[in-house]
Amino acid sequence: MVTTMRTHVTRVVAAFAALLLLAAAPRAARLALEAAGHADPPVFLTGDQCMACHNQLVTPKGEDISIGAAWRASIMANSARDPYWQAGVRREVMDHPESSELIQDECSRCHMPMSNELERRSGGHGRVFDHLPVGRPETRLDSLAADGVSCSLCHQITAEKFGTPESFTGGFVVDTARVSGHGRIFGPFEVDTGRITIMRSATGFRPTEAAHIQTSEHCATCHVLYTTALGPGGEVIARLPEQTPYQEWLNSAYRGVQSCQECHMPPVADSTAITAVLGQPRPEVSRHTFVGGNFFLLRMLNRYRDELGVVALPQELDALARATEEFLRTQSARVAVERADVADGWLDVVVAVENLTGHKLPTAYPSRRAWLHLTVYDRDGNRIFESGALRPDGSIVGNANDDDPALYEPHHEIIDSPGQVQVYESIMVDTAGAVTTGLLSGVRYVKDNRLLPHGFDKAGAHEDIAVYGGAAADPDFRAGGDRVRYRVNLAGAEGPFRVEARLWYQPISFRWANNLRSYDAFETQRFVRYYEAMADVSAIVLAEAMAVAR
Repeated sequence: MVTTMRTHVTRVVAAFAALLLLAAAPRAARLALEAAGHADPPVFLTGDQCMACHNQLVTPKGEDISIGAAWRASIMANSARDPYWQAGVRREVMDHPESSELIQDECSRCHMPMSNELERRSGGHGRVFDHLPVGRPETRLDSLAADGVSCSLCHQITAEKFGTPESFTGGFVVDTARVSGHGRIFGPFEVDTGRITIMRSATGFRPTEAAHIQTSEHCATCHVLYTTALGPGGEVIARLPEQTPYQEWLNSAYRGVQSCQECHMPPVADSTAITAVLGQPRPEVSRHTFVGGNFFLLRMLNRYRDELGVVALPQELDALARATEEFLRTQSARVAVERADVADGWLDVVVAVENLTGHKLPTAYPSRRAWLHLTVYDRDGNRIFESGALRPDGSIVGNANDDDPALYEPHHEIIDSPGQVQVYESIMVDTAGAVTTGLLSGVRYVKDNRLLPHGFDKAGAHEDIAVYGGAAADPDFRAGGDRVRYRVNLAGAEGPFRVEARLWYQPISFRWANNLRSYDAFETQRFVRYYEAMADVSAIVLAEAMAVAR
């Protein structure tokens, strides 16, 4: 109790001192104070300060949709703790040491956005490693950095530049307007005067109705990313469209029909309060679970929670990982065995894959891949053919890129050998045409056969989202999915033959993880250690089908 009181008094004195400085400070000094987190009201708050009112929320049917607890376990909240991201930034800094400042500034823009914004406002640049390790903050900026993509960042982004190239790659604009000295927090609902007063008194922010918070353009500010390829001495040599889910969505049948939020923040069916204090029922409240594609990272955060400074509860991370897997299994793809015929000693199989998402599958970060695993059994249950089996180390049997980092598996129209596998992925090369997983070394794609969404104009797509490699000329690879033909030599085997087709998905592929092995740094070696320990659960089956051929 005594300690608590002393802490409180200390904070009051510090805040009072900061206020005195702020009142008399010129603009430069004011920005410095803001950067140190002493502006009053502050530019940003950490998410835990929002939870007092935005937790303990239950729908009329009894579902707990507490916003704070849901966000705390999400990838958004843990963007700064992400061990794969930290390893990736370290690798790029080691590859391009002369550009360390530029790299850390760009990478922290969307993974540590609050500290980055304040560092930029104070005339500096966003930093990454100075704010690590997460969980042992020494400054206010460290705490803001650790909070990742937090409430007071997303809800202060204005609609300025939305949908334009300037808004991508972290080009979001944080609101600087003040109403009676208070910053605005944007949300989808109109708020009455009494409730405005409550939130303003508690946080210093004024809730403000704004429809732009629920648009896909809002998400695109960070989920569209163009990377700048660097040559010797930090020379800019190319610009690579690293992540383009928004443009893929614009070029799909989902444009104007279903936004990012409608899938990844699924709305509650019944009207539900969004605050625990004098909350009133609101229609179509968005769940703040941010379900997406990275179940593997959620499980990694949970397993190594102490090392990574994770604050979400184990059961919260486990529940979100399971929800993510369920989301992927039910809403991402369908597989069908359209034909399985025996003739002249051969089994002829056609497998169809359908993309159910509003963007390419997989989309975004290029470490993601999906692939077909086809197995044929004879009448006695003996396996007589297999393409695309997953090894315990996370690699795929027959995939050239996993066996040799200099190679890659081409797109296939017909597979007639166990040494071939249909992998849906993007493959980058550097200026010499060598395959690379270095984001700032990649200058173009030599393969992009990720499954297209329905409505996608394959022939007319902009080069940033085009199809590359053999899939470009494959008439069976088109909007909505792909068809692959398998030719299996039965070699005297006796039927009936059971055919099993599965579509697998892996958020971080074997090659993207193992290429970090040669980098002798804490972050890279730590991630390789994590990956090796969890490789056998790095992938899941999205969809499957079975047929019998006689």
